[in-house]
Amino acid sequence: MADLVRRLLRTPQGAVGLALVALVLVIALAGPALAPYSPEALSPLRRYRPPGPEFWLGTDQLGRDILSRLLAGARATVLLAMLATVLGTLAGALIGTTSAYLGGRIDEAVMRTVDAVMALPSLLLALLIVSVLGRGAENAVLAIAVAFTPGMARITRSVALAVRRQDYVSAAIARGEGTAYIVLREMLPNVIAPIVVEMSIRVAFAVMLFATLSFLGLGAQPPASEWGLMVSEARRFMHLSPWMILWPALAIALVAIGFNLLGDGLRDALNPRT
Repeated sequence: MADLVRRLLRTPQGAVGLALVALVLVIALAGPALAPYSPEALSPLRRYRPPGPEFWLGTDQLGRDILSRLLAGARATVLLAMLATVLGTLAGALIGTTSAYLGGRIDEAVMRTVDAVMALPSLLLALLIVSVLGRGAENAVLAIAVAFTPGMARITRSVALAVRRQDYVSAAIARGEGTAYIVLREMLPNVIAPIVVEMSIRVAFAVMLFATLSFLGLGAQPPASEWGLMVSEARRFMHLSPWMILWPALAIALVAIGFNLLGDGLRDALNPRT
């Protein structure tokens, strides 16, 4: 692990990405405790305050401190996006590895089904699932996880096909081990590197997708301080206080950039040729 971190820090994108992601995770975990004000405290007399010494990032249309809402909303936006990515990655990895191991007609049927689902854009598929399940952050997480599963299954299968031909898999088959043992104990640990890289990149897409669902009113619901919902609420007041939409949009962009850079750095650090 220490060697991986050293290789990661040798690349500019890895160092910057790791720093941004570490900062985001600290804010997501400790954000509510760091907030100077209550994120839900209403104060009509302090509406539309510009950034200043009292309110560093200004206030919104209800007099709520934008900095406090950003710090509190990081937990909903980032952690839920990471949870959706982990769920989608685990499901896709299991499907792809199992399909590669079984092969034959089962592999063909699974992959054609995956291709059919991948024909739908992730956002459209997530919108369809949320429309069926109903609005809410929990349903948005499930929708994003389902939308990410086919892509992760396809990527995992491409790596697992090469692992399937290795001697240790053949030895496990010769010993009479079951499918579950071979998939979980022999194959999955050896396809983890590309899965980790892809997962770190997909967190950025999950953050933007979760924010998009909240922006459309299908994810987090008021009075939550989720960043996409903050952008949705602020768009009607851009002419009065443009900073209301600037700060949450900038936060979403920085998180997406951080995870993308971290993914690029992990790809280089985990590449045996380098």
